[in-house]
Amino acid sequence: MHELSIVASIVESVTESLAAYPGARVKEVRLRVGALASVVQESLEFCYGIATEGTALEGSVLVVNIVPVVVRCGPCGQDVPLESLQSFRCPRCGAPANDVRQGKELEIEAIEIDEAEETV
Repeated sequence: MHELSIVASIVESVTESLAAYPGARVKEVRLRVGALASVVQESLEFCYGIATEGTALEGSVLVVNIVPVVVRCGPCGQDVPLESLQSFRCPRCGAPANDVRQGKELEIEAIEIDEAEETV
């Protein structure tokens, strides 16, 4: 299950970003995950709960946005979303399409935090 190492890297990256906001707590982490990224969403979510225990991310929510596969069709000259991962053919003309433009992403899209209240 490589999802645990992926989530551990996400927790580390978000924790480093929090250094600019002392005392802040993370409410939500949003990921963009391409359909070809070879990760299982349920495993990411499960591992996130484990990896965030005892950190500033504990209790936050992981939101996974799945990004569809988009390929460049040579004959059509356009970027088109695939209808199925079973066939890498242009849904318009049927030509084989191997120029993947989108769908391999695995990135942090946004982090929502609660900043610490200043005491006077």
